[in-house]
Amino acid sequence: MPGPVSRVVDERAEEVGFGALKRAAAAMSEGYREGRVSALGRLTAAERTAAYLVTRMPATYTAAYSVLGEVRTRLGNAPVATILDVGAGTGAASLAAHQWYPEAAFTMLERDSAFLEAARGFLPDAAVLSADATTLDPLPPHDLVMAAYSLGELAKPLAHRLWQAARVALVVIEPGTPAGFSLVRAVRDQLLAAGARMAAPCPAETACPVVHPDWCHFAARVERSSLHRRLKDAQLNYEDEKFSYIALTRNAVSLPEARIVRHPRYQPGLITLEVCTPTGLHTERITKRTKDKFRAARKSAWGDVWG
Repeated sequence: MPGPVSRVVDERAEEVGFGALKRAAAAMSEGYREGRVSALGRLTAAERTAAYLVTRMPATYTAAYSVLGEVRTRLGNAPVATILDVGAGTGAASLAAHQWYPEAAFTMLERDSAFLEAARGFLPDAAVLSADATTLDPLPPHDLVMAAYSLGELAKPLAHRLWQAARVALVVIEPGTPAGFSLVRAVRDQLLAAGARMAAPCPAETACPVVHPDWCHFAARVERSSLHRRLKDAQLNYEDEKFSYIALTRNAVSLPEARIVRHPRYQPGLITLEVCTPTGLHTERITKRTKDKFRAARKSAWGDVWG
């Protein structure tokens, strides 16, 4: 994350104290893992916010930054002057979007007042709405509407209302789990049927070829701070944040021929890619005999476009 943001996160964590922060981080992790977010109510606002800032905000920022970079590529010169962040939390997705759209005007919608206060500190020029997205009807129209790691925590489905508010594009990001992908696929199906156009990650607007129990997700590498490592008793200075997402637009955009949907597999003289194409999922085996293609495959990664 941007340096000034990281420094504020460290300051907020220091105010809470390591012992309380570690207990809060453990409770937060357990609550999200077991789907009992309401159990976080036993934490103070300061503990809950600091734990989220240290343990979840960097991952949300990194995933959103990765997704929005792809969205920016697909949208090209489409005008994005206003951005609405639904379920903004502490502002991670808005901060990521600000890197790609620095001139845009932001509105952050969040029902947790402590999280919203933190977000306001990171993006002081943004407008803020302290409200529950499920009760705010209609949502205020913006060029780009984002919902990052928020739809799964809401009691009511919002896909159509989010789409109605999106003048140019809608982006939904959820955890890269079977449940997260199921939610993203439901949004995909509903809104394509309503006339939305595909932007990313899919190379076509046809039915999703992924079959249960498999699920489509991607990963972004997150640098762990020393404090984050201590809280998690972790040795590695990074973790991989797995996420599922969908980006839809009002107008058709250029789509890639294919997208790599698994880590490439390397063997001597052979690279195997699992790719999603307009005709479904395919396995490509690329040998050194096709020099240019082999060289491109060596530089490719999970989530990259292909072809």
